[in-house]
Amino acid sequence: MITKESKETLNYLESLIGKKPSFGDYLLAIRQGEGLSQVEFAKILGVSRQNLCDIEHNRRFVSPKMAVGFARKLGYSPRHFIRLCLQDLLNRDGIDLLVDIRKVA
Repeated sequence: MITKESKETLNYLESLIGKKPSFGDYLLAIRQGEGLSQVEFAKILGVSRQNLCDIEHNRRFVSPKMAVGFARKLGYSPRHFIRLCLQDLLNRDGIDLLVDIRKVA
């Protein structure tokens, strides 16, 4: 489930960039919001600067496992990062479905 805060954040990001944000768009916004260079941010995430650049520009997609790792390193909701990651994979393959992640009880 998307929290009210994360939904508001996604809506704001969408209004800024004029499209539904991808996982890469979201990472880019976080990095820029923190005022970090790609080198600094890549070091935090444990990836190369080039890999981060490819993710931010939607040339490379991450696995759900990697998305969870990024979320934990940055202190964000793993569910939210997984949702964005899976949505990117569906969009890339032309599958017209909306991802809805719910916690199993």
